[in-house]
Amino acid sequence: MIDIFSNFYKGKRVLVTGHTGFKGSWLSIWLHELGAEVVGVGLEPYSEKDNFVLSGIGKKIKADIRADIRDGQKMKEIFAQYKPEIVFHLAAQPLVRLSYEIPVDTYQTNVMGTINIMESIRSTDSVKVGVMITTDKCYDNKEQLRGYKEDDPFGGYDPYSSSKGACEIAIQSWRRSFFNPENYGKAHHVSLASVRAGNVIGGGDWAKDRIIPDCIRALESGKPIEIRSPKAVRPWEHVLEPLSGYLLLAQKMWNHPTDFCEGWNFGPEQESVLNVWEIATSMIENFGYGELKDVSNPNALHEANLLMLDITKAKTRLGWKPRLNAKQCAVLTSDWYKRYRKEDVYGICIDEIKMFLQ
Repeated sequence: MIDIFSNFYKGKRVLVTGHTGFKGSWLSIWLHELGAEVVGVGLEPYSEKDNFVLSGIGKKIKADIRADIRDGQKMKEIFAQYKPEIVFHLAAQPLVRLSYEIPVDTYQTNVMGTINIMESIRSTDSVKVGVMITTDKCYDNKEQLRGYKEDDPFGGYDPYSSSKGACEIAIQSWRRSFFNPENYGKAHHVSLASVRAGNVIGGGDWAKDRIIPDCIRALESGKPIEIRSPKAVRPWEHVLEPLSGYLLLAQKMWNHPTDFCEGWNFGPEQESVLNVWEIATSMIENFGYGELKDVSNPNALHEANLLMLDITKAKTRLGWKPRLNAKQCAVLTSDWYKRYRKEDVYGICIDEIKMFLQ
């Protein structure tokens, strides 16, 4: 495994919330390979075919804990027991359409859950770095042609997006109130940042109402892929793209605690901003079979049509940039789903991380 972080994570105590989820499982695998002592805190995985389950990463890391981030006392106890040095907070209710069905749960998990994690960081002396993962949907989406910059206003039409906008406001408030860079080394020793990724795709995601899992379920069952919003434009990126950004940012925050504790966008280059129909078409091309069916409904629940991120800041100040274009993302994603039933999934994930880094 190529270590682009110069052995930084070796022996570090790292806590990942949401490690049983799609992004969290990939992050846990990568951190484990980098030699970190990973403590995972999350709910039961969504399905038996999830990347977390098939990769067996839960048996490899230091601790695999089932707990709900809405339980603030439990979070503080876990932090006190394992004394993490770096925290990646990914646990969330991550689905737009589901948020219309469970708006209160969505807010309790996304907003109060995030506050519980920040309070656990505040009560645990060992923590030096907190990377709080939100979403590109935290911005007040005006369906504009330019990408959103980190200082654009937060908002959100649906309960999911608005809950993530509210998260960002809370993170900003806790940073100013309790983790202010001006008081670093005097009142606290924590560097706190928030990160916003685009539409993340990759192997081992089976969530409802996400385009790639929808494609795979249709392809595996021999049915047409039903496309709800064929013209909706999204910043597609492979899961390893934002994770590489989170890992790089945490390293920079550790080394320069007051220079990087702010908001960061990790999205694709402009040419990887495709519509839903185009990304589904590329999945069919990679599998060599399948068909698309437009099932768009003018009376459907509101979902954004156009959303892009401006990644200039991450490129100039962190030296991070995307490694893959949209077509390469689709190839790497398809590769996992073509192989997962016949091969060792942990090995597939390691192969894909190596391919990504090369």
